[in-house]
Parts: sequence; C-alpha cells; structure tokens
Amino acid sequence: MTVTKIQFPIDLSAYKPVVLNPAKTTLTVEERESLKTNIQLCRDAIVFFTATGAARGVGGHTGGPYDTVPEVVILDALFRAASDQFVPIFFDEAGHRVATQYLMAALHGDLPSEQLLHYREAHSGLPGHPELGLTPGVKFSSGRLGHIWPYVNGVAIANPGKIVFCLGSDGSQQEGNDAEAARLAVAQYLNVKLIIDDNDVTIAGHPSKYLPGFTVAKTLEGHGLKILEGDGEDLDDLYRRICEAVTTPGPVAIINKRPMCPGIKGLEGSTHGHDVISVELAIQYLELRHQTAAVEYLKSIQKPKQTYTFLGSSSNKWDANRNVFGDAVVAVLSRISEAERKQKVRVIDSDLEGSCGLKKIHDAYPEIFISSGIMERANFSAAAGFGMEAGKQGIFATFSAFLEMCISEITMARLNYSNVLCHFSHAGIDDMADNTCHFGLNNMFADNGLDDGYETRLYFPSDANQMKACVEAVFFNPGLRFIFSTRSKVPNILDKNGHDFFGSDYKFVPGKDEVIREGTQGYIISFGEALYRALDAVGRLQQEGLDVGLINKPTLNVIDEEMMVKIGNAPFVLVVESFNRRTGLGSRFGSWLLERGFTPKYAYLGTHKEGCGGLWEQFLHQGIDPVSIINKVKDLVK
Repeated sequence: MTVTKIQFPIDLSAYKPVVLNPAKTTLTVEERESLKTNIQLCRDAIVFFTATGAARGVGGHTGGPYDTVPEVVILDALFRAASDQFVPIFFDEAGHRVATQYLMAALHGDLPSEQLLHYREAHSGLPGHPELGLTPGVKFSSGRLGHIWPYVNGVAIANPGKIVFCLGSDGSQQEGNDAEAARLAVAQYLNVKLIIDDNDVTIAGHPSKYLPGFTVAKTLEGHGLKILEGDGEDLDDLYRRICEAVTTPGPVAIINKRPMCPGIKGLEGSTHGHDVISVELAIQYLELRHQTAAVEYLKSIQKPKQTYTFLGSSSNKWDANRNVFGDAVVAVLSRISEAERKQKVRVIDSDLEGSCGLKKIHDAYPEIFISSGIMERANFSAAAGFGMEAGKQGIFATFSAFLEMCISEITMARLNYSNVLCHFSHAGIDDMADNTCHFGLNNMFADNGLDDGYETRLYFPSDANQMKACVEAVFFNPGLRFIFSTRSKVPNILDKNGHDFFGSDYKFVPGKDEVIREGTQGYIISFGEALYRALDAVGRLQQEGLDVGLINKPTLNVIDEEMMVKIGNAPFVLVVESFNRRTGLGSRFGSWLLERGFTPKYAYLGTHKEGCGGLWEQFLHQGIDPVSIINKVKDLVK
C-alpha cells in the first residue's frame, strides 16, 4: 500500500459521531444540524479525493457516493446506537460507489485519512471497487451490479434477529439477479432493508427514457416488498422512512428520489455525474466551499505517464480498439442500403455504448439501435433471437467481465443457430483501476460448445488496423463471433522495416495465425494488447543475440495446423496473455502441441493474482510486462 505523509486537506475530525435511536422518528435540532454538518463534510471530501483520480488519469466515480451520503451518515448513527441490532456493514450493490467505503473506513479510524489522496493509484490498496482483505476497514467485495442483494439475503439468513441494509440503485435494480433476490427476500421474510438511490441516471442515459414503463417502486412492490418512497435530500423525511423500515419486520425498500449530484454545478442531473468529476468542476465546487487547501492540492497533482519506449510498434499512433470496433461496423453498414440495414441488423446496448464503441453506430444509424438497460443476459438473448434467421445479424456489446454472466445464454444462442456479432471490450487487465472484479479474464468461456455445434469464433485483434480488418472479414459470417478489445489504447504493430504490419494490403483470415517475427531459438505466442509488449521483448532479445520469434494468434479458439507444425518444431514455446492463467489460451495450447506429438519446452504467462489498481502497472504486477517476458525466455533457453 502506498504510504504518504501529506496531510489530508479537509479536516475529517469535524465529523460528529451522532447516535440515533430508530424508535424515535423525529430529529432534534441538534441532531439535524450535526447530520447536516456530516453530510456536507463527507460530500466535500468525496468530491475532493475522487477528483484526485481524475487529476492522475486513473478515473473513478463521484456521483454515486456523493448522492448517497445522507443515508450513509444516518446508518452510521444507527449503527453507533445499537450495533447489536444490525449487521453494521454498508453493503452496496454499486461497487463504483467505493468512495463511500474508503471514507467511512477513514472516519472510523481503520484507514489513515491521508491514504485517500491515493484513490485508485497503483499499489495504493484503494482500487475502483471495494475488495475484502485488501483495504483496511472495507468489509465486503462488490463490483458487478446485481450481485450484492442476493448475497445480502444470505447474510440475513446467517444473522437471524438482525437487520441488514443494502444500498442499491435504479441501475442495479435493472439486473435480473435483483428480481430473484426480491422473491427470496419476500418468501423467507428476510429482515433486509434496501436503500435505493433512484436518480434516473446511468452511464449512457436516463432509465425513464430508454426503459419507459420501468419503475423501481412498482417493480419491488409487485414482488411484495413494502415501499417507502420520498425525497432523498429531505433529511427529516429520509430519517423517518429509515426508522419506519427498521421498525417494520421483513423486507422493505426505501426509495430515494434525487437528481444525480445534487448541488454540484455542471453535473446535477447529468449522466456525466456517474463518472469522476472533472478537476475543473471539482475546483469550482471546492472554491465555493472555501476548501482552499484541497483546491491547491488538486492543482499540484501531476499525471503519471508511461515512459517505457516499446520496440516494434508505433510510438505516436495509439488508438482504442473498443472505439475502433464501432467505426469498423459503421463502415460496413455504410455499404448497404437503409432498407437492408433495418431488415438485417439490430444493435442492442446495455448502457455501455460509450465504452464499447456502440455510440458510433447509434449516432450513424439510430434506426437499428436499441438503447437498453443494465441487463446483459436479456439483451444478449434478444440480439441472438433477432439473429436466429439466416442473413440477419444481432450485434451486442458489453464489458468482458460480464461475459461470465451470459454463458448459459450463449449456449442457448448456439443451440438455436443464432448469428451474433459480439464485442466484449475491457478484456484483460490493462488500464483497469476498477481492479479484479472488472478484469476480463475468462473470455475463453465463450467457446463452450461442442465440436459439432454451431460455429463459435473468438477474435482478439492487436491494433486498430487489425480490428478494422477483422470486423470487415467476419461481419457477415454465420454463427457466434466474439471480438475482444481492451480498455487501454494500443499502438500499431510494425514490421521489421517500420511499416504498419496490418497495413492497407492486409486481409484478416479467420483461423490463421501470423508470423510477426521469425526466430530459430523458439517462439512467443501472443495476441491483443499483450502482443506489442511481447514484440518489444522479442526485439530486445534479438539485440542480445537470442533469435526468438513472435506469432500473433488473433483467432483464439481455432488451431492453425500449418502454424502448429512450425511452432511445435521450435526449441521452446511461450504463450503470453492477460487472460486468466487457469482458463486462457496458455491452458490449452500445451495440450494442442502434445496431441500432435510436439514436445518443445513450454510455458505460459498470464494473469494469476488479484490486481494492484492503477493503469499500465497491472501488467508489471502480473509479470507479463516486457522485462518479465524476457526473463522467462532466458529461463527457457538455458
């Protein structure tokens, strides 16, 4: 964990440890004023230290934790009054509201307040989602929406006679898991109290617009929960409703209506409030709050830069393949008529269009675009259903971490001979300050069919040129096609003469591996964002006199028999990837070699431990950076 001696510039000792009895539903003047002081203090602190993430380029989220401060400080006061009446944990379905967990850990003395200055930095112990056992004071792990309420039901079963709170949101309530959790909570009469921030904002839009007809209150009431709805910024009414929930046996949902980021000029009511506040807006806010020291600290932050120079790839051309995917699809669609597009193509978003490149398609061809909610399983299946008929294509995209949630739906799509072009971005670990829960590690799970099943192909292009070529080549193919990309930008891969390897004459051939560099002493096999790092390692090894080659394997689940002969006869083979060592390409490739009678020295590097936060630092942490690759090759050639 990063250690700092710089003092936190907002005095958290001003927090007043209020004690509240839920049997008394009216606040005294003193209690109300103390709560207001605490709310403002916490909101100032959250704006400040999340903005340090913006200043350092590691991102983060401000709006969610900022919004829910009133309910959190009330819960804190209730826990102080009668901890034996509650499970005193601020369980939260929205892992990106992690600033709440870190701030409360600091207020309770579990975490030095100065540590908050390193929000989401590498090796700071403060990743973008809470992780149990990593950060002092954090009492649960959370990250993927819709996963905590079902878990909290089990906590309630394990603690009969105690009340368990779960902070929720209108976004998390869109997940199917929460519908299942609601039914169990009602059926078992569990003493679970939901406190839901219903601000009508998610990443890509407003639920009232893209899911008309959906309301959190009516949905939960239909499941049988008692509903207590009101203004989340009305402190007296909020406290009264929380007290009523506490004194009402069984599951209760406290639904708080409020705009996103109330009181923050430039963000209130905006979808931009979901993400981290900009440094500019944070400074404006903190200046109005007379937090001069916090403003000066923000102004002093220098954004860290990756200073390593990679051999074999472009130094000035870096692009985000997750956005290039959208550009490539638009290029394909532009060559067919509007009538054909409407008849043959549907794009279904899961609130991540800006992160997965789908916004490019939305802007160009809104008539084929469906803005949908945070419900990956249903949206994937809808895309598959549209693509059931020959000649029609469903297009679906989300983060790679959520692929694991869609495995059963993928199986059913295959059994129904569906045609789906899937883009799973944020694959691997690069630039993932959100850390372990958002790593895209198990993408090979998508290849879960039988040998005679409807065709499934997994593709991981290594740069923008190859991404465009890949989309062009596979767009109209039948079957399930999964194209992966990273959150990070990647450079262009260059040939030995310094030209784009995947230049204008390049054609992507599904199923074919590609020789990036020849070598006589062994080969590294890689793909995606690991390829340019492996290429750098190969270049430096060759400078040292080790003639090591590099193979790009952009089609992950198809064996190129011709290339296997070439690789199999080499002295060693090393697979380098950012996927899970247990489930990635490396876990298969050695078997493929043995099945064909090849016995080179074999090893594979991949993600094998929990993350460290930060951005490019994740590769170093996992030992898949160029230096680690070089060291592994030297071990193999001994």
